Amino acid sequence: MIIPISDGRWLIAGAGGRLGREVHAQLTSRGADCVPLGRDRLDVTDARAVDEALRYWRPDIVVNCAAWTDVDAAEFHEEEVRRVNTDGARHLARGCAARGARLLHVSTDYVFPGAPSDFGTPYAEDTPTAPGTAYGRTKRDGERAVLRELPDAATVVRTAWLYSRDLDGFVGAMVRAARSGGTVDVVRDQYGQPSNAADVAALLIALACLPARAVCGVFHATNAGSASRYELAREVFRLCGADPDQVRPTDSSRMPRPARRPYWSALGHRRWAEVGVPAPRDWRAALAEACGPGQRKGTS
Repeated sequence: MIIPISDGRWLIAGAGGRLGREVHAQLTSRGADCVPLGRDRLDVTDARAVDEALRYWRPDIVVNCAAWTDVDAAEFHEEEVRRVNTDGARHLARGCAARGARLLHVSTDYVFPGAPSDFGTPYAEDTPTAPGTAYGRTKRDGERAVLRELPDAATVVRTAWLYSRDLDGFVGAMVRAARSGGTVDVVRDQYGQPSNAADVAALLIALACLPARAVCGVFHATNAGSASRYELAREVFRLCGADPDQVRPTDSSRMPRPARRPYWSALGHRRWAEVGVPAPRDWRAALAEACGPGQRKGTS
């Protein structure tokens, strides 16, 4: 059954995060009955708390944006990360199964190897996963848990390189660098898909408004195309009216991190056409909407 946006109750786990905030904002603007639960109100690692929350709020649709996303710290705390990214996902899926609710579970491009040999071909939804980091392993296992516990009413939605209208994360750092007038060194050997959280939230909501059985399994929700971090930074500088040549290229070997970043992590979008939803727009158009002329100044 299709649930119109204004009918049924939505519950957002991880509502205080970048994507959770955007999902909440869009649902509220469209008149939905929405319960936003941040980490302070719902600890997904606590099975009893999850069960009590679902029993009390009785949602028809649960959107799981809760996650440990500090990929570097995850390398040193994998079991703690697993409690959030794997066990938390399983708790929500079991709760939804017990109460006849649907689950949209947000995952990541880090479930793929991101190897240089994969360059140029976007990962399809059914490409075998092979994560190379603690974060990626725990997110992959969370996907598997969700699909195992809720095979007929769960949708896994992978996304990547998220930024929000608040211009946070990497994009926000580049905006601030552009406005400061200085130069910045950015790696040119990491390729992915800059993705506007507003676009991703809209795609999540579109899936939830389709019959559950039609959208079971895995979808990829990123803006289209691909870019290196260096190319992304140059585009941000251009949109801010700064000289893109203030962005200087460097390599990951010069900026070692505890967790290996994917060399290539573009995701394919085949399934959108199958369910009649327009494919995501190009990353440049989405970025221009977020940080082009006329956007708020001084955001962080």
